[in-house]
Amino acid sequence: QLQLVESGGGLVQPGGSLRLSCAASGFTLDYYSIGWFRQAPGKEREGVSCISSTPGSTYYTDSVKGRFTISRDNTKNTVYLQMNNLKPEDTAVYYCAATLRAGVPVRSDRYPYWGQGTQVTVSS
Repeated sequence: QLQLVESGGGLVQPGGSLRLSCAASGFTLDYYSIGWFRQAPGKEREGVSCISSTPGSTYYTDSVKGRFTISRDNTKNTVYLQMNNLKPEDTAVYYCAATLRAGVPVRSDRYPYWGQGTQVTVSS
């Protein structure tokens, strides 16, 4: 059974860092593009970052450029989202999603497989 599991969320002060992990089971991530999305209370789900299958093109939404870095370790069947200089507006539930579509799809409806989400709260 194809499954994605996010981890690494938590409470952090503004300016702090977190690294989210998206671990896959039941399938090999090598051929999938992976996206990170987030949804804050009362807001629509937003595409944050995505990474293609090899050779690894990436996309970042403007609000996280220079602060977030997406990467993948196919030997561990895991994709990471390193989040630095976190801001209160980054507070949301973060989801990873997988698709066999090529490139770096930004729209959430391009992703058929989703994890359950992990909460990130940035607050002093």
